[in-house]
Amino acid sequence: MFNKLIVAVDGSEQSLKAAEKGIILAKKSNAYVYVVYVVDRSISKAEVMQTWDSLGITEKKQKKFKWVERAAEKEKISYEVKLLRGEPGIAIVNFAKEVGADLIIIGSRGLNQFQQLVLGSVSHKVMKRATCPVLIIK
Repeated sequence: MFNKLIVAVDGSEQSLKAAEKGIILAKKSNAYVYVVYVVDRSISKAEVMQTWDSLGITEKKQKKFKWVERAAEKEKISYEVKLLRGEPGIAIVNFAKEVGADLIIIGSRGLNQFQQLVLGSVSHKVMKRATCPVLIIK
């Protein structure tokens, strides 16, 4: 069915639901999973201003995908965590092309609702640009 899945996470409720579905699909397909978190440069600047501690930022980001790692390990799924930089929609699509992903799984809404209103949602951008199927989880 699928060989390589990308699960995009940002710590939002929808991204964790997407991760759940990704783990189920990976288990059924015996697929390799890339757990992808994109560091949006504009957001990371704001995080630096709030915490003044780059180590704290790293720990905060790692907590966002630790749950996914534990669930993948529990189900004995092969996975890899990838931290990407740039505009999230474009970075996810480019990474999917780079690794030859069969499916991108992403939540319908992320953490930044203001950016969605002004720029459009990340899931919408991924859906428009991806060359492989995209599963958007509500």
